[in-house]
Amino acid sequence: MRNWKQVSQLKLFDSCQGTLADDERGRITYTPEFVDAETAQTWFTELHSGVTWRSERREMYDREVDVPRLLGHFRLDPASGATPAEIREAARRVVAHLGVPFNSVGLNLYRDGRDSVAPHNDHLYDICEGFPIALLSLGATRRMTIRAKAAPRRSMHVDLEPGSLLVMGYETQIHYTHGVPKTRAAVGERISLAFRVKAERQPPKAGDERTFAR
Repeated sequence: MRNWKQVSQLKLFDSCQGTLADDERGRITYTPEFVDAETAQTWFTELHSGVTWRSERREMYDREVDVPRLLGHFRLDPASGATPAEIREAARRVVAHLGVPFNSVGLNLYRDGRDSVAPHNDHLYDICEGFPIALLSLGATRRMTIRAKAAPRRSMHVDLEPGSLLVMGYETQIHYTHGVPKTRAAVGERISLAFRVKAERQPPKAGDERTFAR
């Protein structure tokens, strides 16, 4: 298994364009137009109406608040008959491009600029060590902010365009936070597909942050 993961990481680093970070703190790449504009728009339209979106509430600062976006989730190992064809095709393309056996996809629907996700990193116990997270964006462009947790401080602001693919290596979840801030600008709706290799669920460790999807 370890050898397979090492091979998959080489394929990831060789195939992506637009390297945003590549050092001991992890690798981050951005590929615009990973999916062509017409396909991206078709997938957005079909998923917007075809997914049963759900709202959630979470504890934050000693009170329960609404999660500021709508959510969806599908397993990919294998995908069930209820999984939309657009998600199965998106997963096929991302897996083929990166050589990574993604087994889960989390969906987020940002309805306007008030919807967001706070700066965070994924729970390490929730994802398999050595495998990246891949974010496919559909719909309106939204900005993601990625910040290093410790010195040397570094901040990156990435405009996630429709059809683009952002890939964050496993190590980035240790050394960076990422989030999609609210904006007062007039923005349309956005759907993100967050592909992960999910681990067998383990109890959280002390000090772990909450897991969010993008």
